Amino acid sequence: MELNFSKRNRTLIIKIDGEIDHHTCEILRGEADCALEKMGGKNIIFRMGGVSFMDSSGIGAVIGRYKITQRLGGRIAVAEANDRVQQIFRLSAMQSLIPSFPNVDSALEYVEGGKE
Repeated sequence: MELNFSKRNRTLIIKIDGEIDHHTCEILRGEADCALEKMGGKNIIFRMGGVSFMDSSGIGAVIGRYKITQRLGGRIAVAEANDRVQQIFRLSAMQSLIPSFPNVDSALEYVEGGKE
């Protein structure tokens, strides 16, 4: 798994390429939490177009970041999810908590603008 971090305003954008599984989710959790704290942000956007596999550990990592953003008064979203990730979100009913958007700009409008 490869992670690339960027920020816009108070939003951490995490581009993920590769597999999110029980071997890599600890890295995702740790690095995401550290980057969010370091930047003083409150929102997270996961760019998941390059995710080739995600198991229940990956779902747990995303849900954990959801809980953190909620405590900070922020929001979380997914952008650029491929068909595989979208199916996982549908099957796990995660889309009811974490909305998915076709691109980062739409996700930013949601997390920063508060639009449903």
